[in-house]
Amino acid sequence: MDRNTIVKAVTEAVIDALGAEDDEVVPEATLLDDLGAESIDLLDILFRLERSLGIKIQAAELAAYVQGGIPDEEFGDENEIVSAVGLAQLKKVMPQIDTDALAGKLEATQVMGLFTVENLVGLVEHRAALATV
Repeated sequence: MDRNTIVKAVTEAVIDALGAEDDEVVPEATLLDDLGAESIDLLDILFRLERSLGIKIQAAELAAYVQGGIPDEEFGDENEIVSAVGLAQLKKVMPQIDTDALAGKLEATQVMGLFTVENLVGLVEHRAALATV
């Protein structure tokens, strides 16, 4: 499946699920903070992607993709601040983040607020690649 197909499907799913305008759904827009998505909206977006692309992504897989299989106790500290290990993983899946600025400050509960439309495209590409293996 090519990237253009995935980008188009993600854009349409986000627009339809959130009632967003075309010009709002840009690669750098964060789903939660910029576009106002809530947990239920993320499920709707994932369902729409499954219908349009045939790629099933569970909500738990979204978190697992972001966390990269790193156990919770290594991803964040006892105060739920994302650790250096966690930030390094986040940089892999969310290359737009400034890990230096976030070091020692990013709460685990804030991570999904940084997840962009482009990051969702990356997740779908990742899942599509796994489906072809």
